[in-house]
Amino acid sequence: MSKLFASYIIKDLELKNRIIMAPMCMYSAGDDGKVTDWHVIHYASRAVGGVGLIIQEATAVESRGRISSRDLGIWDDSHIDGLKKIVEAVKSNGAKIGIQLGHSGRKCEAESEKIIAPSPIAFNEEYRVPAEMTKEDIKAVVAAFKAAAQRAKQAGYDVLEIHGAHGYLINEFLSPVTNKRTDEYGGSPENRARILKEIIRAVRDVWPKEKPLMMRVTAEDYVDGGNHPDDLAELINLVKEYGLDLIDVSSGGVVSVAPKAFQGYQVKFAEIIKEKTVLPVVAGGLVIDPNMAEEILQNNRADLIFIGRALLRNPYWPLQADYELSNETNWPVQYERGRLRKR
Repeated sequence: MSKLFASYIIKDLELKNRIIMAPMCMYSAGDDGKVTDWHVIHYASRAVGGVGLIIQEATAVESRGRISSRDLGIWDDSHIDGLKKIVEAVKSNGAKIGIQLGHSGRKCEAESEKIIAPSPIAFNEEYRVPAEMTKEDIKAVVAAFKAAAQRAKQAGYDVLEIHGAHGYLINEFLSPVTNKRTDEYGGSPENRARILKEIIRAVRDVWPKEKPLMMRVTAEDYVDGGNHPDDLAELINLVKEYGLDLIDVSSGGVVSVAPKAFQGYQVKFAEIIKEKTVLPVVAGGLVIDPNMAEEILQNNRADLIFIGRALLRNPYWPLQADYELSNETNWPVQYERGRLRKR
């Protein structure tokens, strides 16, 4: 069997394969942040399609932490029942499911919200200038992540992912481009990682020790004076002892600069993070060819592969990948007569 379709065990969780669906916003919730039928169908169809682990889109730990007014939320107990519907639909169709807990910081586009960030710097001229966070704001955000983790446990998720990437709040603290604070939350790597350390510790107080805790990182800021893969490895090493199990390696989003994207363009970043932190990593970035995914795993460049837009185009990407690689994976019984077979 190909390595892409080999099982993977982390903590007490066994994945049937190494394919992870990357978290991607659907902008389909109401202003209340609650789950709709769209979300349930969307995620369940990728479970039917053979994904091993689905990471649910960025789900806001505070109302002011939404990326848009159409984002899912987990800032209130009233969200739990809807989130349970996603969990149950995914698990009943053969996949495991995680949730990405996020806070947008200065990139919140919900106009009704007062936005916050480590420093009062707008993302670009089209965004509002955020208020610099007070110590009370920081405490409130840490508490919000903890409460969200508790709700995620109640909803039944298998994995929890902290969103520390793409220029959102945690990433804003980690990057020297967006963090100009002069107190204990700014300046040195230790200070810039302080809020992340506090969030991880708070989350681990309520998230079961046997369940994996992931973090998504921006390994490359694509700007002079920003973070690069070695810098991110240093920051991760400062906090990993508090309970991180797996690093999901992405890039960009800190500044309004589009990276030069090509197939596998982020994989080297994942290799560096894996080597320097000695933690398992998830790699991706336009990995749309199953043979490329297999090469990455066979050469131990990463431990798992995240697939994003390709799964939006084709919910059954894993079934197609199985045909191109091992042709050994069990298809859903209902679809067996449509199975692609090599002659």
